[in-house]
Amino acid sequence: MEVFQEAGVPDGVINLIYVDGPTAGDIIFKHPDFAGIHFTGSTGVFQHIWKTIGEHIHVYKSYPRIVGETGGKDFVLAHKSANPKAVAVGLSRGAFEFQGQKCSAASRAYIPSNIWPEVKQYLLEDLASMKMGGTEDFTNFINAVIDEKAFDKIAAYIEEAKAADGVELIAGGTYDKSKGYFIAPTVFVTTDPMYRTMQEEIFGLC
Repeated sequence: MEVFQEAGVPDGVINLIYVDGPTAGDIIFKHPDFAGIHFTGSTGVFQHIWKTIGEHIHVYKSYPRIVGETGGKDFVLAHKSANPKAVAVGLSRGAFEFQGQKCSAASRAYIPSNIWPEVKQYLLEDLASMKMGGTEDFTNFINAVIDEKAFDKIAAYIEEAKAADGVELIAGGTYDKSKGYFIAPTVFVTTDPMYRTMQEEIFGLC
């Protein structure tokens, strides 16, 4: 918003409102002037939004335009002939750009045992090169996660995985919210495809 203002966009053309989603939705989706929404978030929430809009379609002055970008449990599946360095770069960038807060974030990976030692080496080297800190320093690659709710959710997953049998922490595992919501890039290894981190969406907004 500060960039828009500095660029000369007049006040009122774009409005930024910080509010809980359900609180805003209760007002927005019942208003006759509601004309459209571009939503990024969970599939369940978007389905609820669409249902609510449909239930109020008779109220609106026009048919709202609805755009939804929803998430999933994105994964990386490497072939035994894959280039280990390319796999490692895909993992480190795919999983930790934007702190993993993107719908395309790689949150689980299936790596063949024949290339895993090299992939692991390159992955750990990549992660070690990633600085973490505030956005005002452009040399920082990892910034804070979006809010305390996200921080607490991710921290809980980390602690659960640390205590679980058959799960090995190979990178990160630390976090601090004393000044911002910072979580180090964290990687766990498991051979159990049904373990929670392999099933549920953990990082990201989606």
